[in-house]
Amino acid sequence: MAVTSASSFHLSSLPKPFTPSAASFDCRPTAANYGPSSPRLDKPSAYLRPGASASLRHLGLSSALILRFPPNFVRQLSTKARRNCSNIGVAQIVAASWANNNNPVPPSAAANDGPLAAVSLAADVAAVALNGDGSLVQSADGSKAAAPASAIFGSDGSLAVHAGERFGRGIVTDGITTPVVNTSAYCFKNSDQLLDFKEGRHVSYEYGRYGNPTTAVLEEKMSALERAETTLFMASGMNAAVCLISALVPAGGHMVTTTDCYRKTRKYMENELPQKGITTTVIDPADIDSLKTALDTHNVSLFFTETPTNPFFRCVDIKLVSELCHNKGAVVCIDSTFASPVNQKALTLGADIVLHSATKFIAGHNDVLGGCISGSEKLISKVRLYHNVVGGVLNPNAAYMIIRGMKTLHLRVQHQNSTALRMAQFLEEHPKIIRVYYPGLPSHPEHHIAKKQMTGFGGVISFEVAGDLRTTMKFIDSLKIPYNAPSFGGCESIIDQPAIMSYWDSPSERAKYGIKENLVRFSCGIEGFEDLKADIVQALEAI
Repeated sequence: MAVTSASSFHLSSLPKPFTPSAASFDCRPTAANYGPSSPRLDKPSAYLRPGASASLRHLGLSSALILRFPPNFVRQLSTKARRNCSNIGVAQIVAASWANNNNPVPPSAAANDGPLAAVSLAADVAAVALNGDGSLVQSADGSKAAAPASAIFGSDGSLAVHAGERFGRGIVTDGITTPVVNTSAYCFKNSDQLLDFKEGRHVSYEYGRYGNPTTAVLEEKMSALERAETTLFMASGMNAAVCLISALVPAGGHMVTTTDCYRKTRKYMENELPQKGITTTVIDPADIDSLKTALDTHNVSLFFTETPTNPFFRCVDIKLVSELCHNKGAVVCIDSTFASPVNQKALTLGADIVLHSATKFIAGHNDVLGGCISGSEKLISKVRLYHNVVGGVLNPNAAYMIIRGMKTLHLRVQHQNSTALRMAQFLEEHPKIIRVYYPGLPSHPEHHIAKKQMTGFGGVISFEVAGDLRTTMKFIDSLKIPYNAPSFGGCESIIDQPAIMSYWDSPSERAKYGIKENLVRFSCGIEGFEDLKADIVQALEAI
């Protein structure tokens, strides 16, 4: 068994050739480097300058590192193994010391406080975790980090790239990208370790429906972007909405929602909730008086709304409705799918939970399904317990794809914001367009709200073509660039006619919610604006 001093250890000190001992090595997350009981580096204030000083005690390193490796470690160093395993290299050496340091740091280690400069990974792992008030996060042994450091990841761009991965990733790897952990269950070395897990002394996973290391990285990244305590990812946006409502609205309870919303969300509320004795008040997004009446009349458990809404992009004053609902003990959930966390942060405005269909802007490539909710641990844990029972789990491969997509989220959304605003301004002046719905236009009824709570107005617009159903169909069929498809938020532009795509089976519902035959929803991709504009122009000339 190799033993060396933490202050003097370096790769060059390893004997050549290096033959490790036959001691075991557990590459799963442990309480020392990942889990609810350890400091989580998933808040913006926790992503610190790589050169910031940190004590060995905070890093979980003692003055005597005990490095343990499996018998087949040498074989794992082969090229093939490096492609398939993520627990080798310097990161494994550091992680081994974390995992095996189960005792409090002896007083003699105090002399070694400071950056772990001798280890080449020091610049990456020497991070100090801060609480929300700027105080130092307390370690499991009661100690605190040596000194505070200012955060470097203050922008959404940096968070989208690095949050959940750069510091504190729960998967031991020397790779830049987070690996996919394809497993349906997790094993334990013995029954004692299983008991330790059940009683909170050992941090790991148990079954794929309850968690996955790849998905955990994704959840931490989303929490950082939304300024949330925690995030739960699920198989789709609808799964997230159904689980949330089912977990937070009791049988016989009451909830409030808005008229303009995704049709399937409305269908769930209309068809499924009455079977549980749950009643719903539906209000116009701008009708604050009706919200006050509902709060005074009923024992409202949940106010659930989109903002911007689908497909007319109505905007709800998040700060105002949150204050009203909280005064009556109601939880506020904002579906922020059309905004994305780049354009709007509902939690900072007072909402309790923010929901996303990650299929859209979050993943951004029209190739994966997913949904998530972010908020306080107190509320999200209630939904997590329900979700663990009913399923709807995000596949780890999908989690990997969403992580990959999020790396360019801020770049895509900024471009889509610009394209959509220019397109909305152009269409509003075109003689063959009757009306444009986009919160970035002064003509929009909630433009003043959008300006107050959004930093960008989104990449999707709706408009009404001068003509009937067939004329609008001809316009769409004449387009060369956008796909005629039922989604939005991806790299490729997408266009659809809601009267056909979403409401064809119910003319009465179309009339009730103002879905006209000539309504078009256009999701701007990341193509050049001039190309999209030219395509729109030639299609309008064809009608």
